[in-house]
Amino acid sequence: MEELKKIEILEQKYLNKYFYFLKFAEDELLLGFKTKYKIKDDWYPKWNPNEEGKGISDFATGAERIVYSLLNGKGIGQPNSAPIGADLFFEVEDAFIHIDLKTVQTRNIGDYTNDIFVGNNQNSYKGKLDVSGIEKTYDEACLPTFYTLPDKSKKICLTYFITILYEETNLDILTISIISMPNGELYPYYGKRVLKAGKVLYPEGNPKRDTHAKSVRFKWKDVSEFELLEQNKKRVKIAYFNNDMNDDLKNKLVYFDKLNHNQ
Repeated sequence: MEELKKIEILEQKYLNKYFYFLKFAEDELLLGFKTKYKIKDDWYPKWNPNEEGKGISDFATGAERIVYSLLNGKGIGQPNSAPIGADLFFEVEDAFIHIDLKTVQTRNIGDYTNDIFVGNNQNSYKGKLDVSGIEKTYDEACLPTFYTLPDKSKKICLTYFITILYEETNLDILTISIISMPNGELYPYYGKRVLKAGKVLYPEGNPKRDTHAKSVRFKWKDVSEFELLEQNKKRVKIAYFNNDMNDDLKNKLVYFDKLNHNQ
């Protein structure tokens, strides 16, 4: 258990570092997000938030430019060019760090408040999960739990998600969070609580279809703390909370509001 605790110490260390960086850069982030309004008359008529797979994707692309430019320009660590990994991939003295951005519209608020989709190349957590009472296996995670260096030594792989909730009609940013996903070595402790099955992607006739999950979601609400640590245990930090949102949305985001006040 002591080895697992060391993993959580590192996960917490870099969660805090990136959280404080986002707080430090809050003004620049918000200013960057507002730049779209300056030229809104040119792009808004061509942007359809309801178009299948396009509206959210297009918004995410714009948000990514802002977040990633700040992290790349002023962030922590040496960027790594490996083709497998999250959108941002850094090496620091004691870890390799993957960071991916997730954007969610208010009409899909449940995708923000309970769990988030994670790509196979964005996590290292393999194991069992329950689907409608049936146990399945997820073994599609592409990231290693530790990277092997040329001298055969090992360096931990850490995974974080920056999540943005926005209002789909006016595109205002409502909350920005950063979440630490457990490293796959922590499966003996957290077990099935971390994952839920995503879309069924195996085709009919594939022998894995009924026994394996090919895509998953991270059930962060069920593992919202570093449970092996004794202090400052939250795996999620609120980098920004828009206090001007309407009461209906605030009521749906009460968990985030409390976190924001207590962190």
